[in-house]
Amino acid sequence: MVDTSKKISILCVDDEEPNLFLFKVIFEKKYEVLTASCGAEGLEILRNSGNEVVAVFSDMRMPNMSGLEFIKIAKEEYAHIGYFILSGYNSNAEIEQAVRQKLIRRFFTKPFNTEEIENCIEDLRNENKVSM
Repeated sequence: MVDTSKKISILCVDDEEPNLFLFKVIFEKKYEVLTASCGAEGLEILRNSGNEVVAVFSDMRMPNMSGLEFIKIAKEEYAHIGYFILSGYNSNAEIEQAVRQKLIRRFFTKPFNTEEIENCIEDLRNENKVSM
């Protein structure tokens, strides 16, 4: 029997603490929101709970490891997760190529539209038949 009371988990990776706080406050009523301040921390969270995470939202520009670098590494081991980029900058050729190559499902600019993100999470939930 599937536990329908359990919230699905999503991960937000961003080097700016206010962005992590805002993401968590917005989505924590509906989802279990995990946060990481860098790609290395995001990978560690996935190692500890990767099978539970349905979606990852990563900032594009971070020190030491960009969002796409983090996603490339994460996707090798956790291909079942849906990956998204959040950025305060406009899309560029690198992001457009990542979408075409299906490395990421979608790119969102900050400030993001909450409903669009929720729709993406729900699409993943339905695809994976994960219960909330």
